[in-house]
Amino acid sequence: MQHKDDQRLQDLATAPEWRLLIKYSLPAVIGTVVTALYNIIDSIVIGHAIPDPNVVAGIAVTFPVMTLATALGMLIGAGAATRASIVLGQKDLHMAEVILGNSVQLTIFIGILYASCFAIFVDPILKVFGASEATLPYAREFILWVLPGMVLINLTFSYNNVMRASGYPSKAMYTNMIGALLNAILAPLFLFGFKWGIRGAAVATDLSMLVAAIWVMSHFFNKKNTLHFVRGTFRLNWPVIRSVLYIGMAPFLINVCGSVINAIVNNSLLKYGGDNAIAAVVVFNRFVTIFVFVVIGICQGMQPILGYNYGARKFSRLFRTLWIAAGTGVVITSIGCLIGHIWPRQIASMFMTDPTQIAAAVNCLKIATISFWMVGFQIVSTNFFQSLGMAGKAVFLSLTRQIIFMIPLLFILPPLFQLNGVWSAFPISDSLATFVSAGMLIWQIRRIRRSMPENTLAHA
Repeated sequence: MQHKDDQRLQDLATAPEWRLLIKYSLPAVIGTVVTALYNIIDSIVIGHAIPDPNVVAGIAVTFPVMTLATALGMLIGAGAATRASIVLGQKDLHMAEVILGNSVQLTIFIGILYASCFAIFVDPILKVFGASEATLPYAREFILWVLPGMVLINLTFSYNNVMRASGYPSKAMYTNMIGALLNAILAPLFLFGFKWGIRGAAVATDLSMLVAAIWVMSHFFNKKNTLHFVRGTFRLNWPVIRSVLYIGMAPFLINVCGSVINAIVNNSLLKYGGDNAIAAVVVFNRFVTIFVFVVIGICQGMQPILGYNYGARKFSRLFRTLWIAAGTGVVITSIGCLIGHIWPRQIASMFMTDPTQIAAAVNCLKIATISFWMVGFQIVSTNFFQSLGMAGKAVFLSLTRQIIFMIPLLFILPPLFQLNGVWSAFPISDSLATFVSAGMLIWQIRRIRRSMPENTLAHA
């Protein structure tokens, strides 16, 4: 085992950067893309199984609620994975077991709490996120049935990350594949076969997540695995909980901001374009998610390469890996940009059947994806800072598009340009966020170069 670990570290220092990036990114890309398929499958099946155009818009209203639920799960899960990884690196297995035991309890408690609150206040919450009188019944039915699945999603994906952090990356990838494939089978069966309507899509998600959660939790019940549940580690340890919450706060805030943005966007769309515009944004979000998640998978593969070579002061390898990843990211999102402009009607027709909604989605795709080709660079730049441990800069760049640019644009543009003003806020915020990311990246690279002796950077 020690020999394998030494060889892995040696590869990070010597193997060709492009080969390393493929090796580390491919499993991550598969995992992230499969994750994206959950909601895409539901949207496609629902759009064709239930011809009522208000159904698609109703499902769209539930996305911010589900994003908020995911954020609450990541508050614990992301912090638990990072803390467990750190203490395992310090050879403190007992502390990793305490972190696992405490975090699982906290995840379940928070999940039950938010599920109960959402169920009690479901109508007011959905109206805040843009539900109209026409779409509220569909949104209510879907969210009430899918809430148990959201708690299971928190358990699945949060502790899937802990599984990966404790040395089981391939098994962690299978978690995503199990849930997505099962959902792809059950959703059409329940909607087309059993005629369960919108409830069928939610139940399919719940059952898929139940199986995936059992898969993940069974890993930690197996005493043969490096990190597993141990009696005595479930007693709440407040210093451990505080450390987990501190680390998980960054992804939590990013997802909360995403939920707030979705609420503002939905309300703007409802005001200037009605329910059809809200349905159209579903198509846009689902379409770009595929390409964004591919880039995120590349960044996950990039992280250990950048982190190791930054620590080893091998800056030429660090910069080459960065530019390969950034170039690949731009190619991926450029492909998405081209597809969105060349085949917008075909894309929209995958998710909906109503001609009016399809026309609205086509208009959305043509405008909102104008600057999408830049997004790959922006995502890689943000993850560059995270990979080097510069969390503050990474969080700032993550929030530039959503908070600093998007919110003001959503208040400035729609009164001037109506619905097209809402769509225009997307490419403008993408462009501005990319320019800021490029500026910070260039500044950081120059700072790294200046901080090192000239001979160290001769080939950087």
